[in-house]
Amino acid sequence: MITSVFTEELMIKELKASSKADVIKEMVEVLNANGKLSDKEAYLNAVVKREEEFSTGIGMGVAIPHGKSSGVKEPAVVFARSQAGVDYESMDGAPAHLFFMIAVPDAANDEHLKILSSLSRKLMHANVREALMAATTYDEVIEIIK
Repeated sequence: MITSVFTEELMIKELKASSKADVIKEMVEVLNANGKLSDKEAYLNAVVKREEEFSTGIGMGVAIPHGKSSGVKEPAVVFARSQAGVDYESMDGAPAHLFFMIAVPDAANDEHLKILSSLSRKLMHANVREALMAATTYDEVIEIIK
């Protein structure tokens, strides 16, 4: 399922961002540059609002920022990595290194929840997280996520 919403253009091999807010902006920019958004600000606001409710830094070095917004044209996932790590206000207090941003249109039923739970299940495994940190190509990332 994730392979239908995650393309090579939606991968950031190394984030420039060093703060939670900048990570979100950098990932939203990638969605926007690849034509996935009709209203960048609306989607950005949806993600920020979601983060204010509860951090999507799930721990174990992983964050899954997401938002449902009328500013999203079609479901998409951005994968990004930070070797240095970013303080993402994660539940375990550890920096996040792996980021998956899920964008879905308002009209999408529970598609983002399916993507979220599928990703979460895989990311619970240390070998999956380690492999994602070491992956150098889109194809490797897809193989690991599959």
